[in-house]
Amino acid sequence: MRTTIRLKDELLKRAKRKAAREGRSLTSLIEEGLLTVLTGNSRHKSQAKPLPISKRKGGLKPGIEINRNAALLDVDDDESGWTSRT
Repeated sequence: MRTTIRLKDELLKRAKRKAAREGRSLTSLIEEGLLTVLTGNSRHKSQAKPLPISKRKGGLKPGIEINRNAALLDVDDDESGWTSRT
């Protein structure tokens, strides 16, 4: 089926370059992209690295209130030597 789509110039240029590098047509590149979005099989999801898990024990430092963002920022400022507030 034929259709017309409007793409930003830079996006189209990048797509054409990628298709040429891979030795394929622009149509096949667009089809793959649409299928990826429609089926939810994004390569970005499968390439995501797991977050590191700390093996340290002991919990929070005494006096830190985890439910107060301002308190957490104060502790960070104290440790880094920077002041975020005036």
